[in-house]
Amino acid sequence: MQNRKSLNVGVVGCGNISEIYFKMSKIFPVLNVCACADLDMKRAEEKAKAHNLVPMTPKELYADRNIDIVLNLTLPKSHFEVDLAALKNGKHVYGEKPLGIDLGQGKTILETAKKLKLRVGSAPDTFLGAGIQTCRKIIDSGLIGRPVAAEAFMIGHGHEHWHPSPEFYYQRGGGPMLDMGPYYLTALVNLLGPAKLTAGVAVRSMKERVITSKPKFGKRFKVETPTHLTGAVEFKSGAVATLIMSFDVWKSTLPRIEVHGTEGSMIVPDPNTFGGPISLFNRKKKIWEEVPLRFIYGENTRSLGLADMAQGILSGRKHRASGELAYHVLETMLSFEESYKTGKHIMLKSTCEKPAAFPLKMKKGILDR
Repeated sequence: MQNRKSLNVGVVGCGNISEIYFKMSKIFPVLNVCACADLDMKRAEEKAKAHNLVPMTPKELYADRNIDIVLNLTLPKSHFEVDLAALKNGKHVYGEKPLGIDLGQGKTILETAKKLKLRVGSAPDTFLGAGIQTCRKIIDSGLIGRPVAAEAFMIGHGHEHWHPSPEFYYQRGGGPMLDMGPYYLTALVNLLGPAKLTAGVAVRSMKERVITSKPKFGKRFKVETPTHLTGAVEFKSGAVATLIMSFDVWKSTLPRIEVHGTEGSMIVPDPNTFGGPISLFNRKKKIWEEVPLRFIYGENTRSLGLADMAQGILSGRKHRASGELAYHVLETMLSFEESYKTGKHIMLKSTCEKPAAFPLKMKKGILDR
C-alpha cells in the first residue's frame, strides 16, 4: 500500500450515528467511503443515494475485494459479529464504542486481527479533538505539574426522553458506563496513561422505564443493566480518579472532568465533544483562566480516528484510537461491575500505550506532516 494515497471504506450500519461519519469523512483525502450496508436494505439505499455510495447487504460488503476498511456502526450487541466477519474477509475494522460487550469478545477481535495482520480501531475519537488535545498539551508542558487526581462525571436521566428507540441503552452491553464511559475513560487514559485498578459500586434504580419520545411514546421496557455506577480508578502513573456514570439523575451542576496537579488544576471540556472550553488554575496566579484551543478539529469530526487509522495503515505508523486502547477501556469499565459484585478492588490485566499526541500546526484533513 506504499503508493496508495487513500483507502476504500465500507460502512455497516446506517442508523442515527452514520450521517456524521458520511459527512465528516469527506474532509480527509485518505478516506474514500464508497459503500454502505444495513440489515434494512431500504435504509442502506437511502444513505447510498444521499451520499453517492453503492448500497449492499452486509455479506456483499464483507466479500467486496475493493473495500479495505469496514466501519462498524451497528448496535453494541452486534459489534463483535460484524468485526469478526470483516476481519475474516481480510478487512481492517474501525467501530463505534464499545469494542465488545464482554472481554472475551474484545480479546477475540484483537487476536484475530493480529493473526491476520489487520488493524482494529475504535471510537471514541473525541480525545483527538482540539479540546482534549489542548488539555494533553497543558499536561505535557507541566502547567499543572504532576497530575495527582481527577474527577469525571457523566450524569443525566437516560435516553428514553429523546431517542426514537432507546431500549438497547438499557440492555446487556448498554447502561451509562458502556454507553458514555468510553468517552470519559479514553480521555483520562490519553491524559494520565493506562489504568491500574478500580473499585466500584452500582445500582439499577428502576426495573422498568417508560419511553416519552416518539414514535414509541408510552411504551414500557425492562432495564437489564446498572444505571448508576460510582467508584475510583488508580492509574499506573500514580494519579487517582473518581467517576460517576448515571442515567438516574434529573439535574446536576458537577463538571465533566477536572484534573488536578502539584502546580494547579484544569477543567477539561465534555469528552463527548471535540472542542472546549478549557479553564486553567495555576497556584502562582491564583485565578481561573480560559485557555484558547491550540489544535484544529474543534467541531464534531467523527471519522477523525478512522482517518488516523487509515493514514497509519498507509505509512506503517501506529494509530491513536487503537484496538488495544479500546480493550483496556472496556476492561476498566467492566471491572466496575465486577468490583461491586465481588466487593473487591479489581487489578486490571490489560494495559496500553498512551496515545501519541497530535502535533501542533496541522493542516486540516492531513494527519501526517
